[in-house]
Amino acid sequence: MISCRGKPLTPETKKIVVSVKLYFDRNKLIPIEPSVKRTAQALGIGMATVKRIMADYNRDPNLLDEPTKIRGRPIHAVNASYQETVRSYIRAANNKGEYITLADIQNFLQKDFADKSFHKVTLARTLNRWGFEFGKGTRSQHLKEKDHVIAARQRYLRKKRNNRSPENNIDTIRPEVYLDESYVNKNHSNDFIWYYGEDGPWVQKPTGKGDRLIIINAITKLGWIPGAKLIFKSTRKTGDYHGQMNWDLFKKWFTEMLLPNIPENSLIIMDNAPYHNILSEHSPPTAQSSKKKIREWLEQNKIYCRDDCLKPELVEILRKITSEPIYAIDEIAASCGHKVIRTPPYHPELQPIETCWGIAKNHVARNCDFTVKNLLKQLECGFNKITAKTCLEIISKVRKIEDEFWSADIKLDA
Repeated sequence: MISCRGKPLTPETKKIVVSVKLYFDRNKLIPIEPSVKRTAQALGIGMATVKRIMADYNRDPNLLDEPTKIRGRPIHAVNASYQETVRSYIRAANNKGEYITLADIQNFLQKDFADKSFHKVTLARTLNRWGFEFGKGTRSQHLKEKDHVIAARQRYLRKKRNNRSPENNIDTIRPEVYLDESYVNKNHSNDFIWYYGEDGPWVQKPTGKGDRLIIINAITKLGWIPGAKLIFKSTRKTGDYHGQMNWDLFKKWFTEMLLPNIPENSLIIMDNAPYHNILSEHSPPTAQSSKKKIREWLEQNKIYCRDDCLKPELVEILRKITSEPIYAIDEIAASCGHKVIRTPPYHPELQPIETCWGIAKNHVARNCDFTVKNLLKQLECGFNKITAKTCLEIISKVRKIEDEFWSADIKLDA
């Protein structure tokens, strides 16, 4: 063996690998075996290592003299795409009354996604961010959803169920409009391609993510809302795309491109992005409002507080006497005969347009040539893939998920 597992190969070792591989290429020994396999066996290294070294050599022999890049610390961040899987697993365990710990969830994820790493501490922080908590159950401690998340989901599902037609399960009293924002980068492409092992992947992906496009659109069961699509270039290439949106931009799109093109008396469904929840001038303040604004509102309503009251004390008083906040976008929609409801936090699976984004982005990734011109072209083709039939199927699937949540919550509450 010419190397230790886990340690980078030296330039001299790489040259030995190339020499041995070329020797076996020239001399066909009996029994006949691939030269890559013979080289790996002779030197006590993996076949993948031999292929990687030969790929570098075939591309440029000088690459063998370059020192191996030292890899940094492993990334332990848990992708949001696992959220629905984790929620289903925890809810199923809660329903059975099973004892469930971080180790159980870590093992479950590791079993289904063996190529990924799930660090315990990071997983705990992620679960908390997704609305789960480690609390006391009826008989034992187990992971469960936070009460405010369950309450928000139940309120949302109740409104959706009240909008269903009594005749059948897919028609609604008010037409349902789902809106959302997303983004796609210029270099968004598939990471895996077919290539000859000794040559390596000749398709070289540019470094970085490239320019970013922000997308706003909306769907109904009949497909995309005509005239509602807005695409613009972001001024930032990384970070949360929500930072590129603001109230003025969203309000302009909502009033000029969405409202004129949706059916009358629609039920508009959106998430809880900050620019969706700008308070109306008629709304009482919330806990997120400044201390000065809360005090002024209390005094205007003849509720006087001591001068030395802290903000938490003022918020406590506020919660006892105020109703739900009034949002500016809700008033704009109501003035046109529409109604707005918001999906509960941490529930992307209840937004069918999220699946539509996935379909469009997958098409972009498969046809990427790393230019903005092609990105716009392929994005349009991706949107065209999403037909009325597609939207109806996705919305029907989400309807089943809503029913499962409703039944499971009632069963768990019994």
